[in-house]
Amino acid sequence: MIVCGPTGSGKSALSVALARRFSGEVVNCDSVQIYRHFNVGTAKITAVEQGGVPHHLLDIAEPTVTFTAGDYARHARAAIAEISTRGRLPVVAGGTGFYLRALLLGLFEGPPRNDSLRERLHARETRKPGSLHRLLARWDNQASVRIHRNDTPKIIRALEVIISEKQSLTNLFQRGRDPLTGYRLLQIGLNPPRQDLYARLEQRARLMFERDGLLEEVRALLESGVPGTAKPFESLGYAQALAHVRGIQTLEQAIADTQLFTRRYAKRQWTWFRREAAVEWLEGFGADPAVQNMAAARVARFLASI
Repeated sequence: MIVCGPTGSGKSALSVALARRFSGEVVNCDSVQIYRHFNVGTAKITAVEQGGVPHHLLDIAEPTVTFTAGDYARHARAAIAEISTRGRLPVVAGGTGFYLRALLLGLFEGPPRNDSLRERLHARETRKPGSLHRLLARWDNQASVRIHRNDTPKIIRALEVIISEKQSLTNLFQRGRDPLTGYRLLQIGLNPPRQDLYARLEQRARLMFERDGLLEEVRALLESGVPGTAKPFESLGYAQALAHVRGIQTLEQAIADTQLFTRRYAKRQWTWFRREAAVEWLEGFGADPAVQNMAAARVARFLASI
C-alpha cells in the first residue's frame, strides 16, 4: 500500500500506525531522506518515532552520490519484494511524486549525464532566468506542465534528455517502461485543511532553524567534507540554511524563504497527487487518531478483498 500527500501532512505517522496494525514495514519515498546525515531539514523520522517498525530506503546514499528516480525504483522494488516474501505488508510512504511514479510505472533508460551540456544550460538560465522553462515548453509542452518553472535541476535534466535523444520527453516516457506487476495496490492520500497545513509548515521551518539544529547540522556537514554543491543541499531548508551559513542571507530571510518555498512545494505536491485517479483521500493529518482509524478500516477492507 501507499501513503502519499503534501509535506507536513503526517505521512510518516500514518504509515507507522498502519504498519503496526497490519504487520507492515515502511519503504521511504522521499528523495532527500535517502541521504545519510541530512536529518533535520528533511524532518526524517527518528528511531523513537519509528516505534520498532522496520524502515527501508532511509540513509542509503552518501550526500555526494547521484541517486536517480531509476535508482529509487530498483531499490524500492527489491525492498517491496523482500518484505512481501516474508509475509509482511509493504507500506510505501513519502511525497516525492516522481519517485513514486518511477516505482509504479517504471522509467525509460535515459541517456547518461552530459556535464558540459548541463553547464551550458545552467549558464543560460543564470543569464536569463526562466528561459529554460520556456524552451522546454516550446519543445515539449506536456513536460513543461509537469515540471515547475522554478525546478531548475529537473528542467535541465529534461532538456538534456530531449537534446541527447532528439525526441520529446513525453514520447520517450512511453519507451521501454516497466510497470510494477504482481501486486494489488491501495493508495491513501492525506488532505489536511490547507491553511492549517501552511501554519504547521511555517512553524516547522522556524523551529528547524531556531531549535532543532538545522544550522548546526549544515555546518557539521561542511566541516566533514560534504561540498556545498552536493545534491541534497539543493533541497528546501538546506539551500536556505547554506546561504545563511555562507553569509548570503540573514537568519530571518532564510527562514522566510524556507517557509515560502515549502508552501509552494506542498501546493505542487497536492496538484501532482490529485492527478492520480487511484488515490483515496482522507481529510486530516496522519497523526490524528480518527484519520488513522479511517485509514485502518480502509486497509482492512482492502486486505479482506484480496
